Amino acid sequence: MIHRAASLGYPAIAITDHGGFYGSARAHAAARECGIRALVGTTLTLPDGSHLPVLCATCRGYQILSRHLTDFHLHGTAGDLVRTGDLIALTGDREGPLLRHLIRDDRPQALAAAEALVATYGPSNVYVEIHRHGLRDDAKLNRGLIDLATHLRLPLLASNAPHHATPRDRLLADAFTCLRHHTSLDAAGLLLEPNGERHLKPPAAMVDLFRDLPVAIDNGRRLLDRIGFGLENLGYRFPDFPDPRGNPLSLAEQQNQLRRFTFEGATRRYAPRLVPSKVKSQLEHELALIGRLGFAGYFLIVREIIEFARGRGILCQGRGSAANSAVCFCLGITAFDPVASGLLFERFLSENRNSWPDIDIDFPSGDHREEVIQHVFRKYGERGAAMTANVITYRPKSAFREMSKVLGFPPSIADRFSQSGGEFRGEGEAEIRKEKGEVSFAESIERLIPPSHPRLKPLVHLYQAVLGMPRHLGQHSGGMIVCDRGLDLVVPLERATMPGRNVVQWDKDDCEDLGIVKIDLLGLGMLAAMEDAIAICSRRGKAIDLAKIPHDDTAVYDLMCRADTVGTFQVESRAQMATLPILKPRCFYDVAVEVAIIRPGPIVGEMRHPYLNRRQGHEPVDHIHPLCKPILERTLGVILFQEQILRISMEVAGFSGAEADELRRAMGSKRSQEKMGRVVDKLRSGMAARGVDQTAQEKIIQSIGAFALYGFPESHAISFALIAYASCWLKVHHAAEFYTGLLNNQPMGFYSVNSLIQDGKRRGLRFLPVSVAHSDESTAVVTDREIRLGLLRIKGLTRYTASRIAAERAHRPFASLPDFLERCQPNQKERRLLAKAGALNDLPSVTHRRDGMWQVELPLYRDLLPSTSSADVLPAMLLPERLAADYATQGASAGPHPMRIWRERHPEPRLPRAIDLVNLPHGFPIQIAGMVICRQRPGTAKGHCFISLEDETGIANLFVPKKTFNAHRLVITAESFLLASGRIQIGEGDQATVYVTSIEPLPHRETSHATGSHDFH
Repeated sequence: MIHRAASLGYPAIAITDHGGFYGSARAHAAARECGIRALVGTTLTLPDGSHLPVLCATCRGYQILSRHLTDFHLHGTAGDLVRTGDLIALTGDREGPLLRHLIRDDRPQALAAAEALVATYGPSNVYVEIHRHGLRDDAKLNRGLIDLATHLRLPLLASNAPHHATPRDRLLADAFTCLRHHTSLDAAGLLLEPNGERHLKPPAAMVDLFRDLPVAIDNGRRLLDRIGFGLENLGYRFPDFPDPRGNPLSLAEQQNQLRRFTFEGATRRYAPRLVPSKVKSQLEHELALIGRLGFAGYFLIVREIIEFARGRGILCQGRGSAANSAVCFCLGITAFDPVASGLLFERFLSENRNSWPDIDIDFPSGDHREEVIQHVFRKYGERGAAMTANVITYRPKSAFREMSKVLGFPPSIADRFSQSGGEFRGEGEAEIRKEKGEVSFAESIERLIPPSHPRLKPLVHLYQAVLGMPRHLGQHSGGMIVCDRGLDLVVPLERATMPGRNVVQWDKDDCEDLGIVKIDLLGLGMLAAMEDAIAICSRRGKAIDLAKIPHDDTAVYDLMCRADTVGTFQVESRAQMATLPILKPRCFYDVAVEVAIIRPGPIVGEMRHPYLNRRQGHEPVDHIHPLCKPILERTLGVILFQEQILRISMEVAGFSGAEADELRRAMGSKRSQEKMGRVVDKLRSGMAARGVDQTAQEKIIQSIGAFALYGFPESHAISFALIAYASCWLKVHHAAEFYTGLLNNQPMGFYSVNSLIQDGKRRGLRFLPVSVAHSDESTAVVTDREIRLGLLRIKGLTRYTASRIAAERAHRPFASLPDFLERCQPNQKERRLLAKAGALNDLPSVTHRRDGMWQVELPLYRDLLPSTSSADVLPAMLLPERLAADYATQGASAGPHPMRIWRERHPEPRLPRAIDLVNLPHGFPIQIAGMVICRQRPGTAKGHCFISLEDETGIANLFVPKKTFNAHRLVITAESFLLASGRIQIGEGDQATVYVTSIEPLPHRETSHATGSHDFH
């Protein structure tokens, strides 16, 4: 809408979303780029149900309206707006307070509504909107509006009240109307606009349309002159850090306190040694810059949050660009020494940066992170803190599902599309698709819908039009905003879906654009699992301090080198496991490189293979230019990190820290190639001035261009590497506790519970089944080699019932099944689940699962069932039946792998197992079968597909070329067990992969033995 208004020559446009300023921030950013103004306003819903557009003429008016909207969203009611002259009301369209009465020819009520608006907003602040949409009753209604305006001496305003930017967008607008009202285009009827006139018309067309009412056009210009407020005048201010009595400190006092905390922390960090002079110099440099920028309060507030968490024993770690800061390290915010690692502070903070520093803190996902978030809410109050929103946009699957629903297609069509494994995008990618050898969306959809179908073309149009558009407003995973006064004066607040939380109406990018400071309190599943594992170790007399574990443990690096990393952090994906045996990490920095190298930047920029080849000695190290050698030496002449690009710009092109930050922001800008071009020209000039030859210049520019939008910070890689290494260390030295922590914090990571159990069993662990006689609520360690699955592994068993079972058993063991049922009172569904899962088998008198299933029905159907023992009535389940029951009730099993059972039942053909692949020669023809645990088709794979098949011995990796994938798409995406034919490929690191030439469902498969897979993420 903004871009269309600018192209038509409008000087300004108002976005008036219902009940808030949801689109105002993005409209402001777009208008600034286009050189026009975005007026701020909203559409209020009045008590009688009518809709009233209101514009903010002044900053005070914005604050009044923002607080009014907050009152309504938080408490369901809001008082009348004060008549101050800071707000301007428009009478709206046919749903407005005037036209809704005039449509019924009720002029007295229309007059009363107009007088009420005048009483609220003042006579000079109410504009009567006039529309001409080519409808039969337009003239009659407009005469009534003109009479009202004349009678009350109110100005007329010519408006088209546009719902969409261009006439072509009318179908999409109708589709959104249908989605709002949960109907289809066929059934929408009068909900839809009668014609397509409500688009943004050119100014000349509006002048011509209202040539008999030139005053209505002129009033629009006068109204624009009256409105002086824009979001650039928002007035947000970050809170000052308080003293112990709660009084805000001055900037100088905050700076002094920050200096004291920093040097106290430095003494602890480097004890018992003295703080190195290099560290002191860096701290002085950073503190001076923080002081000049006035950011001391921000660091103190983040430190206070960290201290609160650690005071409650909550594991936490700062990451991202904050890890480049020695001040953050000494304050305890980050965990790795940036001075010793040679990290670049300017990546985090620089003199010319307009935005605040961005510190991300990882907490264990779940209750502990929520405890920290609630601490912030309590500290700043209901209207002083809130979560940022997250604008959920239409992705391929949601776009297809909702647009096909609007057009009346059955849900089965959308289900088949979702299972297809395709990521079809919008227009403008024909060349990319052609290059990748992929079919277009329209060509692919013909497999689901006949080309002759009359609604195929509208479906393709709607699908392509809606991709990337906002779908709904969600809650950011951890971004928090705090304010020194009412945050509701800055942006309206709403109740979040989670209790005890409020959320603002803008997402994190909108807030950053407007200078609103965000602190990210992020939840990391692996930290929760590690925290659990450490707590279990402590209870078992094995206290662990992750900060003190050695970073030179040979056994940990051996684990990584053989890619035995299922369940660990960051190095557990298929691509990471394929790279580990090639990279062969033997020190901590190698782990940071491993974390960073499987990213879009190094892959798109074709930096992965040069690095690995140089590491293996297959090609010589090339530092591009002698000036680059100190910067690229650790990464063998390959640019892997953002910091390296910034250092090259400073050392090789003579950039200042401020200019290097300009380069960083240009690289991260997806909107402006012009901005990147300007910085590149400056780079060329700087390199030429330092005598860098043309060839080296081109190599550097090419590397930067390839890396630009996907750059990964070295500080981020090191922060993640700390957790990755610690997770591998726990897996090596405390396997039972590690797997228990993982199982108790699902879902998370790359692997299902069943795959984690199978991996643990291959490491010699024994998993004991769920039992009401032995299991706690959560999974628990029995011995160093035994783990008992918890009651909550049973899907559908409530936490209350699981807690009651554990509590009653602790009080007194269960004497019998009736005793258990009487004391624990599980409901009908729960007792059946417990019996089917085999959780009752350890009770006296229960001999097997079917016996339990029979007995739990007796109290319910005593008059229908015989009282004879079920041992005489029902046979015990066979192993395959028990396995199916486990998957049905728990999604996993402590029993054998389904492929072992399949092999026992079908000894022919004798298919190789996953563990056998490494013993087969390159090019050897092969058939292999297994349960699908992962399907991947990343954007960097040029249409090829990667599948992981699991059997009783491990995981086999399949490479499916795009032709084979397209030929067998439905089988690959829908089947849980596959039989693949192809040939062995022995790649780098002696890794065996199956190059698939054909694929089919595994014959005689038991679909009830399948678990969930990690597909197309």
